[in-house]
Amino acid sequence: MPDKKAHWESVYATKQPNEVSWTQEVPQTSLSFIHSFDLPKSVRIIDVGGGDSKLVDYLVAEGYVNVTVLDISEKALERAKMRLGLLAKKVTWINSDITEFEPKERYDIWHDRATFHFLTTSEQINKYLSIAGSSVTSYMTIGTFSNNGPKKCSGLDITQYSEEQLQQKLAEYFSKIKCITEDHTTPFNTIQNFLFCSFKKIS
Repeated sequence: MPDKKAHWESVYATKQPNEVSWTQEVPQTSLSFIHSFDLPKSVRIIDVGGGDSKLVDYLVAEGYVNVTVLDISEKALERAKMRLGLLAKKVTWINSDITEFEPKERYDIWHDRATFHFLTTSEQINKYLSIAGSSVTSYMTIGTFSNNGPKKCSGLDITQYSEEQLQQKLAEYFSKIKCITEDHTTPFNTIQNFLFCSFKKIS
């Protein structure tokens, strides 16, 4: 199996945001799902696989004060910190593979856009679910490639999901609130179909 960390460090060392397919200027769907939970700005939010996504910029600008960004690529996190400047001090940054993450705290909202679909073995998926299940107190929002989405991303195989398949994967820990599908237009003007869902933690 290729070294995942080396792969992503190489991607972020050699490509700019306009050269990778997942770049979004405004992560509107993610923000809409987070807002839909109607929780105070003091909630603990973790953006899993956040990379140098701009979601953290918007959350900090909106006044969220407990934001954590986790990514396997140290280079991606460094780019996000550079972009945020002094505001980066308001964010907790964690460099880790999500399947090896050992949370030191619990999170009210777990956000993941385009990390879960890179997990392609039962072992990886079960580790992810166990970590999320034990560390999330309230809500999860997750975006993956749908069955109409790409079969590969960044040269790596991915796992596609239907609404029912995603719901089944998370059923031990989370109950579905709602799902939507959305076309993401990449910086190269290609279309990727995403499945976005929100879930409530089963208490």
